[in-house]
Amino acid sequence: MSNPFYHFAPQLHQLRDAGLLRARRISDGPQGVDVIVDGKSVVNFCSNDYLGLANHPEVIAAFQQAAERYGVGSGSAHLICGHTAAHHALEEELAEFTGRERALLFSTGYMANIGVIAGLLQRGDSVLEDRLNHASLLDGGLLSGARFQRYRHADLQDLSRRLQAAGGRTLVVSDGVFSMDGDIANVRGLADLADKYQAGLLIDDAHGFGVLGVKGGGVAEYFDLGQQQLPILMGTLGKAFGTFGAFVAGSADLIELLLQKARSYVFTTALPAAVAEATRTSLRLLQTEAWRRERLHASIRRFRTGAAQLNLNVLPSETAIQPVVLGDSRLASAVSGKLLQQGFWVSAIRPPTVPDGTARLRITLSAPHRDQHIDALLEALSRSLT
Repeated sequence: MSNPFYHFAPQLHQLRDAGLLRARRISDGPQGVDVIVDGKSVVNFCSNDYLGLANHPEVIAAFQQAAERYGVGSGSAHLICGHTAAHHALEEELAEFTGRERALLFSTGYMANIGVIAGLLQRGDSVLEDRLNHASLLDGGLLSGARFQRYRHADLQDLSRRLQAAGGRTLVVSDGVFSMDGDIANVRGLADLADKYQAGLLIDDAHGFGVLGVKGGGVAEYFDLGQQQLPILMGTLGKAFGTFGAFVAGSADLIELLLQKARSYVFTTALPAAVAEATRTSLRLLQTEAWRRERLHASIRRFRTGAAQLNLNVLPSETAIQPVVLGDSRLASAVSGKLLQQGFWVSAIRPPTVPDGTARLRITLSAPHRDQHIDALLEALSRSLT
């Protein structure tokens, strides 16, 4: 009998036949509206660089200057010799920006979520997660060893029933902005329930930071929730910040405990100090250049108005994520391909990333998009769906 770990062709054929086989495209040049994909110039509508900071000249200059000072690699984990003045300054500035006592940098958002949940929970505890949470949150809950349950998406009544039955130490976990639907969680309602049942609350605000709130403070600012009401706040730096990495912000004791117990922090190399310095510049620009958020929200309104006129099945969303649900995975892939031929890069999102029967085009808008880009995309969508 042949070893099954040497023969993967049947699994790949099965994915291909179901329209679920994923493939990478090769892009060239910096992030932006106009990018080169597989050698062809296209307009990018699938980037999470919401504020257009990934290629900002001041961010690039900060990275280059820091690379000359610190080099390219950090050399080790934060607790060995990888924690520099740049990392420390960024943590202090992120804490101030979020209105929390301390912040802790992680190398990726996935590592932050796994590290926080597993670092705070143990067997016998409970973790309750929104059914549409990001994979990193779900994996963190499963890996923690705690009793794991998923409540119905955005259903506070279902969550309340589960909290009442859970007993013991319980952590409620949710995205702030759901990455595939674009809707905003009722974080105030989650905070009220967590307070009522004496549960912890972790919000992953990867897609809210920089975008929501007058100052770009994300869901915490959007709902006006301080550290007491929203005690564990996670954000990524590779989206609106335009750089790389992630952070968790909260009380001084929370951060100290994570520094001791979050395995994905303790046992991994620190992100490069040059990235930290570049992010400090992004953080400043994010706060001082409010026009970027204003431009983004104007584009969101324009797209949704045009999509409604075309009767497109766009999910309710006031964020940069605008999903056009097509249902069938093969159809979503085909329409994505047609759009690329017309010069628009739009990702087809299929199961298991989204539930069966909800394959979609995930259109993401950013501050550098102009009215003509959005109008041309809508015309291409109309042609591609007829």
